[in-house]
Amino acid sequence: MATYIVLTNFTDQGIRTVKDTTKRAAAVREMAKKCGIEMKDVYWTLGSYDLVVTFEAPDDATITAFGLSLGAQGNVRTQTLRAFSTDEMSGILSKMP
Repeated sequence: MATYIVLTNFTDQGIRTVKDTTKRAAAVREMAKKCGIEMKDVYWTLGSYDLVVTFEAPDDATITAFGLSLGAQGNVRTQTLRAFSTDEMSGILSKMP
């Protein structure tokens, strides 16, 4: 499974209903599970992003479809980053000439 870090900002709709954010996070966890994705961590943050969420998904296409479905609900906008563990990065570096 690949790891993804999702940087999230509330939309106007999402901030108007911010009192439901923890309930929405629980619903997102269940939605992810149905897609074969595991939501590992969710943090509400200060600064440029409102939430930072980590997921494990089988591939880029699966996390992309999930992200599009999440965005279509209208509460958040996301930026998804593929993250590599130390072991994965070591494997990548070993392929360098």
